[in-house]
Amino acid sequence: MNRAQRRHGGAATPPHLQHRPSSDQVLRRAAAWHQAGDLRQAELLYREVLAAEPRNPGGRYVGFDPHGAAVSQRGLESRPELFDPQRHLAELRPNLIISRHVLEHLTNPLGFIQSVAYVAACINLRPAYLMEVPCIDRALEGYRTVDFYYEHNSHFTTGSFRRMLERSGGAVQFVEHGYDGEVIFGQVRLGAKVEQAKHAEEAAGFLAAAQRSRMTIESQLESLYRSGLRVVIWGGTGKSAAFMNRYGADVTRFPWVVDSDASKAGTYMPGTGQPILHRDWLLDHPVDCVIIPSQWRARDILGEMQRCGIAPEMVLIEHMGRLMNYWEDHHPYREHNEQPQGIPSIAS
Repeated sequence: MNRAQRRHGGAATPPHLQHRPSSDQVLRRAAAWHQAGDLRQAELLYREVLAAEPRNPGGRYVGFDPHGAAVSQRGLESRPELFDPQRHLAELRPNLIISRHVLEHLTNPLGFIQSVAYVAACINLRPAYLMEVPCIDRALEGYRTVDFYYEHNSHFTTGSFRRMLERSGGAVQFVEHGYDGEVIFGQVRLGAKVEQAKHAEEAAGFLAAAQRSRMTIESQLESLYRSGLRVVIWGGTGKSAAFMNRYGADVTRFPWVVDSDASKAGTYMPGTGQPILHRDWLLDHPVDCVIIPSQWRARDILGEMQRCGIAPEMVLIEHMGRLMNYWEDHHPYREHNEQPQGIPSIAS
């Protein structure tokens, strides 16, 4: 009997790890699987691999432990590094992922699980993901406070653990308790919700388009400034302020901002500092170009300009990542038969 066995009453494994959905139970479920990754101490996995070897002789088991030693023997590989879903899922394509007593150390365990689910969906992988954490149900019932100690950033009741699995992006297969209710474990099947990957791809596409549009519109604004045209931006605060701050419409190059609301006159644009003028200022100070950042209000603003006798040569709105000529370019904010009334148009 070695020192560890004497310490744990003759058992090589501590009592709190003997409850397992354990090596025996988990790997019996996975007897036909050939690859598993464990995001915990590889030494524990190694003992389980040895026990499971007769049932799964062709299996490959990869453990990740940034504080562990590199090991490679009898189907087990231990990597002294953190698990990176984007890199390691594509490389290993595991059938089973195990996180045992890991998630409670994370500040955002759900976000981590969802990142694993997202990558799995992107590469058309549907691994099972087994998770085990301490359960604080009994701590709450017995008013125990020592369970809430510094190493654990996240704590799980039965309800919160189940809700985390339900929101993980996978299909929940089971949730069970062990060690007299002190731990809880469950398993989800990832990759089932392909729409998650679709939504993420759409979001990434929007981000990329927004980054391109910023460069394009900043360049267009610089060209307008260098052209010598007198340019006014219509709209104080709100979307106009967002437009001006995002695209760098500074007070030096674009000093004029007007608004339909007379009560805003005399105030200043947030962030860029231009004084806001009332619309009628344009009657005595005609301009060549009006930029309307609130595209959906462009028709109303044009109607207001026409009624007041304000006639710029060009009206620009933002659409599809660039500034467009309201009258000449194709966009959804102008009615098909809408024609300019007293406002000539030139190419943008």
